Amino acid sequence: MEGDYRMNYYLAPLEGITTYVYRNAYHSCFESMDKYFSPFITPHVKRDFNSRELNDILPDHNKGLYLVPQILTNKSEDFIRTARALEQYGYKEVNLNLGCPSGTVVSKGKGAGFLAKPHELNRFLEEIFEGLNMDISIKTRIGIDSAEEFSGLLQIFNEYPVKELIIHPRVQTDFYKNIPNLSIFEQAIAESKNPVCYNGDIFTTEKLEEIKEKFPTLENIMLGRGILQNPALLYNRESGKMPEIKQLKEFHDLIYKGYKEINFGDKNVLFKMKELWGYMIKSFDGSEKYGKRIRKAERCIDYEVVITDLFSHYRGSFPRFTRIE
Repeated sequence: MEGDYRMNYYLAPLEGITTYVYRNAYHSCFESMDKYFSPFITPHVKRDFNSRELNDILPDHNKGLYLVPQILTNKSEDFIRTARALEQYGYKEVNLNLGCPSGTVVSKGKGAGFLAKPHELNRFLEEIFEGLNMDISIKTRIGIDSAEEFSGLLQIFNEYPVKELIIHPRVQTDFYKNIPNLSIFEQAIAESKNPVCYNGDIFTTEKLEEIKEKFPTLENIMLGRGILQNPALLYNRESGKMPEIKQLKEFHDLIYKGYKEINFGDKNVLFKMKELWGYMIKSFDGSEKYGKRIRKAERCIDYEVVITDLFSHYRGSFPRFTRIE
């Protein structure tokens, strides 16, 4: 592969964080993604979407973005019904979540928990591919307890015309510990009949280049926690100059304004912002004091004082900001 001309970059779905507010702010301030994946939608019995889910997938809230809604379920009829409802809003691609490692999700046999039941998964896939005339991509882990499970899972995936197989090469019990299993991903590239996408632990441009060099035929990369920590991770470095801290401030302000407009009460707004700062604060050297102040803020006015103080005492450009006296 020469350069990046064939590489596609996707924003991973992170529950409660990569909402349309975040996606639009990111799209406005940084390198745009080829695809954005929504946090998972859980099918409902008496309605298609709750208000939060509907707001997140409304086309008017995602203008200029290629959004792929993600669905979390182990019942084919629920997946089909939800996908058809999304189709009514103009979506032509949906994504199946087989990657969520959360204990509460896995205990219900959903997300990565579905991987423990390959026969049921196979029947599920057969039914949704027969029942829908849409592109279906899959985001998956490589097993529950052992990487050896992946060979059997890949055989199942190869039976269907999967739009893309997005692989986070960890098992469910890893959660986000240990290191991604790159040998398993290499197997996927060699043996998958469907296009594959890499996802997992890309926090630096050096790691991004390492993955691209190790897998020269790879065309798709999904970024998640690394983008939350450093939203300039994909910044075009041809000029040799990375964006300054003021760009992060503009990005922050768009997100903060967006959440203040749609959330009722300081508590809800600050919950969202504190969750995001759990990642972004890692780009600031020696920022423990500010991180603690952000976590302790109970009113928006207090939070704004901390943020003003933080940005006025740091300088520099991505990926690290240095404190000044």
